[in-house]
Amino acid sequence: MHTDSSNRILITGGQGKTSSRLAQLLINQGYSIRTAGRRPSHMENTLADHVRFDWYDDSTHEAALQGIGAIYLVAPTDMHPDKVMVPFIRKALDASVRRFVLLSSASVTEHGPVFGPVHRYLKEHAPEWAVLRPSYFMQNFTEAGHGHTIRQRGQIFTATGDGKIGFVDAEDISAVAFHALTDKGPHNTEHVITGPESLSYDEAAAVINRLTGLDVTHSRITEEQLAQSLTAAGIPDHYAELLADLDRRIRTEGVEDQVTDTVLRVTGRNPRSLEDFIRDNRSWLELA
Repeated sequence: MHTDSSNRILITGGQGKTSSRLAQLLINQGYSIRTAGRRPSHMENTLADHVRFDWYDDSTHEAALQGIGAIYLVAPTDMHPDKVMVPFIRKALDASVRRFVLLSSASVTEHGPVFGPVHRYLKEHAPEWAVLRPSYFMQNFTEAGHGHTIRQRGQIFTATGDGKIGFVDAEDISAVAFHALTDKGPHNTEHVITGPESLSYDEAAAVINRLTGLDVTHSRITEEQLAQSLTAAGIPDHYAELLADLDRRIRTEGVEDQVTDTVLRVTGRNPRSLEDFIRDNRSWLELA
């Protein structure tokens, strides 16, 4: 058990796909954690507490950092998250926090936009750090995003064309995060995290069809159409344009067409395949 409440692990990102899974992993292994987000936590456990936290409200930062030894950093939806994240990291360093794990993206290097400046700052200033760079989440086919259009219209809308992606299960990302936060020795590196194979959305749709019996197709749209749909869904204009441009880069540059051994190397087990993920989550897709 690791119940020293004066050395909790802080998990930002509220109820996000990786944050919620990581929190449960840590609790299951007896670690004391603190979740931080703008909405109340759904967790009820003596090993976890929850504080209201807003990246843009620094009056919420001090309480989040009290008694913390390590932090899982999930950026806000912003083109320049470093403007709020770097000052917070400085406060954490001043409060003697040693270990930081940042959730970034496989498409974004330390010299790239958005997460890049935060990545570089951790590399240059944090005594113990890791940056997770996962490919696209398999959960996008079920919990949100494509899951809605699959159920409602039998379609997956992207601007990726024939581009391939190393789709990865959020459970595997969270398992890597767990080790990056709790391993005795710091990782002090970046981890590009993928599933066991790289697939196009046409191939992903075929997997869904075969395993669920649903008639699902991949509808190819333009980056402009994608950006418009993302904006209509409430994503800020510039961030929607960034996401749409990532689809273009997948199509024209193959930026997500890669498979790594990170999950096996860090966790000791193989990453979940999209086929296994869809088979185990058919109920999400079969809801009317």
